[in-house]
Amino acid sequence: MQYIKFSIAKDFTDTPGGRYENEGDFSGESFRKEKLVPLYDEAVAKNKIILMNLDGCMGYPSSFLDESFGGLARQYPNENVLEKFKFVSEDQPGLIIEIEKMMKKGR
Repeated sequence: MQYIKFSIAKDFTDTPGGRYENEGDFSGESFRKEKLVPLYDEAVAKNKIILMNLDGCMGYPSSFLDESFGGLARQYPNENVLEKFKFVSEDQPGLIIEIEKMMKKGR
């Protein structure tokens, strides 16, 4: 399987913010709209997997994770969005479990 590689710290920000755009910079909402939706659409169109690197950030507010990854699953309720992702995190491997739960709940 071929991958589309994406690092949140390098390709978006190393300081993720809150849930909504009106709460400040680098929100989960803006990440979902500007980065995740186009990545997901590309992965579906090209039959690829998104290799999402979570390392290098100062931390992740749970509201950011839910709005971005959970929100993506809610945006595509009839699709198994999670199958298009492979998450990598050496810094905080527990994040992967948290994100996967949010995405499964979002469906």
